Amino acid sequence: MMKERTVVLATKHLAGPYEAVMTVLADYFDGLYESDAAKLGRVFHVNAIYACATDGTLLFRRTDEYLPIVAKRPSPASRHETRDDKILSIEFAGPVTALARVQCAIGEKAFTDLLSLIHVDDRWQIISKVFHYDLRSVSASNPTP
Repeated sequence: MMKERTVVLATKHLAGPYEAVMTVLADYFDGLYESDAAKLGRVFHVNAIYACATDGTLLFRRTDEYLPIVAKRPSPASRHETRDDKILSIEFAGPVTALARVQCAIGEKAFTDLLSLIHVDDRWQIISKVFHYDLRSVSASNPTP
């Protein structure tokens, strides 16, 4: 069962775009939890970037490099991991640009993702994922039944 999501809405007139971005983020979380590269491929722009420097070196990939990695890894769902998805904030810089700060966990890693989104081709898409992770205990991700 997914925990309640916490969100921030700056202005009422953004309700339409806000809800659309929320739908993208829900699909993003589902794609990660299910290791569903096809679902993630629908929320990422074809030219999106994926970057992290948590360990002090740059990890940089394009969408076509990232999605096959997701497809090959065992899904958190298949390992019966507890979902810990959170939307911390959504900010709009204009009518076609947004930034979402989200958290999720996969295995022993607790991620904070900064997702830049753009509205092109009549839909919201993630154009960049820059993230940090912290290690957590394995028992936190796989509670004993």
